[in-house]
Amino acid sequence: MKLERGLIQVYTGNGKGKTTASLGLALRATGRELKVCMIQFMKGGGPYGEQMAAEKLAPFLTIIQTGRPGWVNKDNPAQADKDLAAEALALAAEKLTSGDYDLVILDEVNGAVSMGLLPVERLLELMASKPDQVELVLTGRNAHEKVIEAADLVTEMREIKHYYKAGVDARVGIEK
Repeated sequence: MKLERGLIQVYTGNGKGKTTASLGLALRATGRELKVCMIQFMKGGGPYGEQMAAEKLAPFLTIIQTGRPGWVNKDNPAQADKDLAAEALALAAEKLTSGDYDLVILDEVNGAVSMGLLPVERLLELMASKPDQVELVLTGRNAHEKVIEAADLVTEMREIKHYYKAGVDARVGIEK
């Protein structure tokens, strides 16, 4: 099965659920035997639960982690983080246009742009290169207004209350 028409979706905002929403879409797509590739920007740690699930859903779901373990310095990102983000975007362009995937998810790419790891123009070029029958999903906080303008759907997750502020750390199976 191929998609008749692929669109561009953006999941952004300061609330929890952007990656989770994209994984829900990936699960729905794999259930229809669509091929999905998720490239995770700035997520070199792990393993995350979604990677373990992808092993069970192969060959329909592929997740590729990029980045170094730990946090990127938002105020002064290291050159290594910029280099890894550029490599991940090049890989994303390859996967997007390969003909091998029906859905390509670039997890945390909006954050990579907002932190200065990638120029927004490079992401816009990738968006413009999307084949007609491939769905593209971009997640992460602080989506650039040019990315929002170029997308077909934009959903903002807004934090109202979060247990992290009460001292609850990321939990295995829920946040990681």
